[in-house]
Amino acid sequence: MGRLTRDAIAGVTVALVVIPQAMAYAGVAGMPPVSGLFAAALPCVAAALFASSPYLQTGPVALTSLLTFGALASRAPAGSEAYVELGLLLALIVGAIRVLIGLVRAGVLAHLMSEPMLMGFVPAGAILIVASQLPAALGAERASDDGVLRAAVSAVAEPAAWDWRAIALGVVAMAIVRGGRALHRLFPGVLVALMGGVAVSAATGYAGATVGPIPGGLPPLSLSLPFGELPGMLLPGAVIAIVGFAEPAAIARTFATRERQPWSADREFVSQGMANVVAGLSGGYPVGGSLSRTTLNHTAGAVTRASGAITGLFVLAFLPFASVLDPLPQAVLAAIVIGMVLGLIRLRRLAALWRISRPQFAVAWTTFGLCLLLAPHVEYAVLAGVGLAVATHLVRELSVRVEVERRGETLEVRPLGVLWFATAQDLEERLIGLLDEHRDATRLCLSLDGLGRIDLTGVMALGHLLDDARRAGLEVELRGVPPQARGLLRRYGDRRSALE
Repeated sequence: MGRLTRDAIAGVTVALVVIPQAMAYAGVAGMPPVSGLFAAALPCVAAALFASSPYLQTGPVALTSLLTFGALASRAPAGSEAYVELGLLLALIVGAIRVLIGLVRAGVLAHLMSEPMLMGFVPAGAILIVASQLPAALGAERASDDGVLRAAVSAVAEPAAWDWRAIALGVVAMAIVRGGRALHRLFPGVLVALMGGVAVSAATGYAGATVGPIPGGLPPLSLSLPFGELPGMLLPGAVIAIVGFAEPAAIARTFATRERQPWSADREFVSQGMANVVAGLSGGYPVGGSLSRTTLNHTAGAVTRASGAITGLFVLAFLPFASVLDPLPQAVLAAIVIGMVLGLIRLRRLAALWRISRPQFAVAWTTFGLCLLLAPHVEYAVLAGVGLAVATHLVRELSVRVEVERRGETLEVRPLGVLWFATAQDLEERLIGLLDEHRDATRLCLSLDGLGRIDLTGVMALGHLLDDARRAGLEVELRGVPPQARGLLRRYGDRRSALE
């Protein structure tokens, strides 16, 4: 079997899954279902042209959809024409930022997302996504001015408003989505649930809420966007551009390691950026890399980036016939979303952080709590989580621990941490205090192998300290100088004897 044939099989396999997923995730973003289909067509092709990973599948994803809803919910009614236009502008902003980051080779920005912060954000985001779908899954109406969590609680608390036909369809759909994976890893549970929902709805004259009508036709190409809203959209666009990139970066890196292939964060930034630019110009909304579809793509036999392009082209060819999905019950779409994100609610991992690191436990749970408290504006929770992670790191780096051991007349001192301008004074004061406590010591042995880094201020502080110790009549020995600091020490004054 040739490479193109294998890519074609994998691409079409993924396309059959992305069609229902795209419609479902569009609902999470507050966009009409057709916007999800548009976001799964040409953006996939654009991403494939620039990607470094041969397996990464791009399109609508759960957490980016949630971030999109958070960015737009207060600006226009969800699903309205103004809302859709803002979604296009947001995709364009996200794309432009990602392309710029990739072109200036600043892919390291993706690493600002600390693992504890993501461990708090992902399950909280999944809870919000499930909550956003509960009213539809129960067949209940949601007041437009209700928050995500409030609407979910109201829907659950009023069983008289439930539609049991919607619930039955949703339960079956979720069982297919979740149970299909146990049957076989290539079982198209999402597609089966979607087609089953359409068939049952059409055959029984289902009277509940459906997704239709879905306009057929190719994506509209337009630059007619509300650019007057650009200033207010820059912050959420930047958050989505960086936070939303964490998932495709992790996916590409994982598969590159597994297959022993190179990958480039900068190139993936450009790839994901171009996909979003195209989404903004062709009726979509912000997109990202999908772990489930990338895994399916790899499992189905993809070998090159062409598989992603084939996925997009297949969705593009399906668009004129999208109206066949008009009878699809909203409850089935909601159940598909819930079934796909339930696995992301992993609170046990959050609890385990308490035994590993209390500060990182605080970062994770603070991010988790703020996501739920500030919903739908989870972008602010993400910013707070990033800030707290950075602050936690800085607090840890603002002090140097010192191990002290006395051997006869020798005082052995081993500082641990990072010796930089913020900690140099602290170390100097501690060492002066130790010399005062051990006035009978005649020899000072200073081991630097426990220091991760030494900057110029640290070097100067060491120089002053060693000079003072020698003037006080102490014999001084410097051990374990980090390789990266040796040149700096040599260049700073006449310290050659201390290095020998």
